[in-house]
Amino acid sequence: QVQLVESGGGLGQPGGSLRLSCAASGNIFNINTMAWYRQAPGKQRELVALMTIGGGTNYADSVKGRFTISRDNAKNSVYLQMNSLKPEDTAIYYCNAARILLRSGSYLERWGQGTLVTVSS
Repeated sequence: QVQLVESGGGLGQPGGSLRLSCAASGNIFNINTMAWYRQAPGKQRELVALMTIGGGTNYADSVKGRFTISRDNAKNSVYLQMNSLKPEDTAIYYCNAARILLRSGSYLERWGQGTLVTVSS
């Protein structure tokens, strides 16, 4: 069984910073891509940032230069450093792990439960 557990959400002030963490647990060999998505009220879920096992990254235009994704492959963890927060960053943030290679040779995809980020003064 593979699970993703997120932490670090909460209330941030405009211009401030928050850091999200996500750790995958289970009989994992490696994870090809780890990403953060977000869903604001009344909107569709959107990709915020992703990082491949080789270190390649992709960011949504709306967060470029403000958010930084990083990961620790040894810990099967991914992080999102969010700086210069804006009210429009308010959303539920979801961790995603795609092409999780299990030690059994199977592949899975998993989502975290989501963590709420609210940006308000």
